[in-house]
Amino acid sequence: MTSSTAPSTHVLLVSFPAQGHINPLLRLGNRLAAKGMFVTFSTTESIGKNMRKANNNISDQATPVGEGFIRFEFFQDGWEEDDPRRKRMEDYVPQLELAGNDALRQIIKKHAKDHPISCLINNSFIPWVCDVATDLGIPNAVLWVQSCASFSTYYHYHHNLVPFPSESEPKIDVQLPCMPLLNYDEVPEFLHPSSPLKFLGRLILGQFKNLSKPFCILMDTFKQLEPETIDYMSSLCKIKPVGPLFINPNTSIRGDFLKPDDCIEWLDSKPQASVVYISFGSLALIGQEQADELAYGLLNSGISFLWVMKPPQKDSIFKMNVLPDGFLERVGNRGKVIQWSPQEEVLAHPSVARFVTHCGWNSSVEALTLGVPVVTFPQWGDQVINAKFLVDVFGVGVRLSRGLAENRLILRDEVEKCLLEATAGPKAVEMKQYALKWKAAAAEAVAVGGSSDQNIQSFVDEIRKRSCGAVNSTSTTQ
Repeated sequence: MTSSTAPSTHVLLVSFPAQGHINPLLRLGNRLAAKGMFVTFSTTESIGKNMRKANNNISDQATPVGEGFIRFEFFQDGWEEDDPRRKRMEDYVPQLELAGNDALRQIIKKHAKDHPISCLINNSFIPWVCDVATDLGIPNAVLWVQSCASFSTYYHYHHNLVPFPSESEPKIDVQLPCMPLLNYDEVPEFLHPSSPLKFLGRLILGQFKNLSKPFCILMDTFKQLEPETIDYMSSLCKIKPVGPLFINPNTSIRGDFLKPDDCIEWLDSKPQASVVYISFGSLALIGQEQADELAYGLLNSGISFLWVMKPPQKDSIFKMNVLPDGFLERVGNRGKVIQWSPQEEVLAHPSVARFVTHCGWNSSVEALTLGVPVVTFPQWGDQVINAKFLVDVFGVGVRLSRGLAENRLILRDEVEKCLLEATAGPKAVEMKQYALKWKAAAAEAVAVGGSSDQNIQSFVDEIRKRSCGAVNSTSTTQ
């Protein structure tokens, strides 16, 4: 390794302790390491235990990735693992800030002499990391783990630039610049006046109060996917689309909380484009009654399926769904139910035809990038606006649910009809054509010299420039 590519530049990535946040930030870490950065990834120790059990190379020792390295350094959040307060986000998030603020400063102080932190990067839900960086004079960037359309929605809500649903007008539609009209139930659910999850909306909006502090906002999207929205928001904020982050030609380190079940051999036994893959991500859980209707819709459709029915997290208030009596016996080898999957590998498998998804942004980008059409089953948050774009803008989906705002049980006959529409006939052919178009565009974006690759490289160059400036400034004052 030459001196010009030696990973002297040390980047500290700090993630909110949730699978949907850790995945994209760790993928960014892989990309930065591949470009020659020395990356330390940090989140809570309680999550670190799960990551170490489920993955290789989760260590405080540096692991080579491309031209650089990744290591892990977890911190205590101050509560026992069985503390019941963990089940309430309203209680846990302030505690995470209290403990994390001090822990982060200690980590930075520990590395100050031998390998000082050149840049601090956080994701949503922990905007206080920006304050730590500002206080310590360390350059800071943010990874936005949702779409640019979602970013624009929160931005315009925070700055009160256009009307949104309110107590007096709960069903008002929202028109944002360079975007299609959003029906009231297509706006991120956290922003609705009647939402039971408004606390999460306030948490996300906390990042927008701190947007003046980071020198850059990275986004796990790509220019060809949201060109008009990205151009418009770039005129207002310092954003760089760098996705899809999960595409990495180098050996990538994964951050799963659960070890994936073996399902590839089963997929290998199925004909090409014959299997529907069903997963609702790491957090979203459908109710038992809805799970029953989905199960019978699958059974009646006659379609082969791979269904991820994950157990709730240990500190979750939710209960695990169970299958109807005799369901697996009636399905036979036509279906397989697992607790967790290697999702990128599954979506890339030739036997997988469609993806029934909760429309989290990670899953949405993976489907688009791997050319798999979707059946949208959003629950809350940005999932509803993602579903809107997957169906109406990107052309790769059919809508099965509209989310919590709809508050409706989707019956088995509707499930069956939607599955058949998505897998056979003119609509299915059209969706696949659009999906392949986005697959090609995503590959182009991350290829050497592509729009996202150029943005990653310019970001790396900026970190090195700021790091050198900080060193020179320190030398001058000594």
